[in-house]
Amino acid sequence: MHHTAVPQEHHQANRAWIGLGANLGLAHETLSAAVAAIASWPHTTLDAASALFHSAPVDADGPDYTNAVIRICTTMAPLDLLHALQALELEAGRQRPYRNAPRTLDLDILLYEQDGHWLQLGTSELTLPHPRMFERAFVLQPLNSINPALVSPAQLAATAQQRLEVLPAAQQWRWSDAKAR
Repeated sequence: MHHTAVPQEHHQANRAWIGLGANLGLAHETLSAAVAAIASWPHTTLDAASALFHSAPVDADGPDYTNAVIRICTTMAPLDLLHALQALELEAGRQRPYRNAPRTLDLDILLYEQDGHWLQLGTSELTLPHPRMFERAFVLQPLNSINPALVSPAQLAATAQQRLEVLPAAQQWRWSDAKAR
């Protein structure tokens, strides 16, 4: 197969915002390992990460979640990114016995920016923007911390009743573990 060289300006990375959550097992370590794995993918860089938050489950039972949002630059197409994230979930022991079941790792593409435009997608596999992101404080607060222009005060106010706390400094990311770039 012959590959033609593409000028760099035509081979720009897209940006994706990914919500991370876990409420089973060693959530902090699982999230750190997931971020390290994502940051190690070819043609993908970790661009920003929120603090880690603790949240009560929404529309679900089980222990509290540890949550965060990251922003990556990647050349992966949205469905390829989704499949790569789902593979990480499976590696972490993710099972889906019922909707909103407790989980060892949950990775959701929240937003995807391609060539400077927000991608809107509605397939049986992937909906962008994420259909419930604006109903979840555990998505909006971390997203707001890395991209305030993406979250309005009204959206934050609408989820203000949901319990959410930033984890103490001693329980935050250990970037040497995550090997973030």
